Amino acid sequence: MDLRDATRVRRYGDDSHGAAAGGQPEHIVRLTWYLTSRDEYLRELPAIGVAYRAVMGKHFPAMTVLQVVALVDVGAKVEIEATAVVPEP
Repeated sequence: MDLRDATRVRRYGDDSHGAAAGGQPEHIVRLTWYLTSRDEYLRELPAIGVAYRAVMGKHFPAMTVLQVVALVDVGAKVEIEATAVVPEP
């Protein structure tokens, strides 16, 4: 699995947690991406952008991207932390 595919899988995972609380992608106010390879991220950026827009549309919250030595899940390439502000019903 390349970084683009890992990003797509992870983004859908994040969306399902927010949806359970009534949230939508536009409620996300901050993203922090932890990557194991900056070079792979830059190489795959066009495809990652397509995967991102498939979930987030044209919504671009504040975002930080960090390269880390490794992630806790063996073999994982990306971990995405999302903070959302979901309005009360």
